[in-house]
Amino acid sequence: MPQRAIPIVIGIAGGSGSGKTTLAELIIERVGSDQIAYLPHDAYYKDLSNLPPNQRVAVNFDHPDSLDNELLIQHVELLKRYQPVDLPTYDFKKHIRTDNTIKIDPRPVIMVEGILIFAEPTLRKLLDVKIFVDTDSDIRFIRRLDRDIEERGRSVDSVVRQYLATVRPMHLEFVEPSKRYADMIVPEGGLNAVAMEMVVARLEALLRVGDAVKK
Repeated sequence: MPQRAIPIVIGIAGGSGSGKTTLAELIIERVGSDQIAYLPHDAYYKDLSNLPPNQRVAVNFDHPDSLDNELLIQHVELLKRYQPVDLPTYDFKKHIRTDNTIKIDPRPVIMVEGILIFAEPTLRKLLDVKIFVDTDSDIRFIRRLDRDIEERGRSVDSVVRQYLATVRPMHLEFVEPSKRYADMIVPEGGLNAVAMEMVVARLEALLRVGDAVKK
């Protein structure tokens, strides 16, 4: 029976609106969705259904404690053992975890993407390749504003208040310092064609090594 190579775990971090998701999606498109199990950190926000709505909106969603890192770590470890996982789905308007899940099958590459993934030591140790997407703060804010209004039903005023109250302070306290753990820093994420080619080439080379192990 051919030996299975241990899946490669790649982490993509960076500030809110930096272009992490765009980079992740482009990598999946280039390398192939059949090769990558994608775990967005945003799916792992803790369920706040036990709190009344006015308390939910007061939670600091940009602090590491707002995320269920234990479950994410468990899912990465299961996928590394070629076991499927059920990815949670989160309702960003109600701030609750829904009853729906998405089955994620094991793949040769596990991609974890999120703002705070390098700030969690146990999770960080599971990452074989760490990429930090570095984008100017004004660009990140504009992108976040557009996204939260269009996709999450937020008002301009609420986005601005959240940015000043938690997003910017938490970025300075947790996200920016975590950049030092990166193996590669990519300016402008998926818009950086040269960096994209380097990342894709590196992943394809690692996959070839994995294929050689299986033979």
